[in-house]
Amino acid sequence: MQVIKIQGSDDTPKVILDANPAEPIFEISGRSLPEDVVAFYEPILEWLDDYAKAPLPQTVFNFKLEYFNTASSKLLLDVLLKLEEMYDNGNNVLVRWHYPDDDEDMEEAGEEYADIVEVPFEQVSYSID
Repeated sequence: MQVIKIQGSDDTPKVILDANPAEPIFEISGRSLPEDVVAFYEPILEWLDDYAKAPLPQTVFNFKLEYFNTASSKLLLDVLLKLEEMYDNGNNVLVRWHYPDDDEDMEEAGEEYADIVEVPFEQVSYSID
């Protein structure tokens, strides 16, 4: 499977989707407020569709977002719904929502997503030094 690596910018998140069985990485991190949010996330959603046809024994998807806008929130939900679909099909899926321990908004966003999707969900706080 093709690896997706998108270098983050001030407006777009860093994305790594690598299904290498030896060292898989599924991560969206940084800030998400792309000008054309649908165009940015479309290849990610298509990649997840392809991946779902033959996923690894375990998929741990990490969200490490500092900020996302309203338009991005819908597309992030679409990503989570793809993961939920994989989970519903009997695959081992875990979402890890990382947030700074002093950022209540990002913590609450993770809690809200966890309430919406039926997939194992971990909230992971970290401190910014």
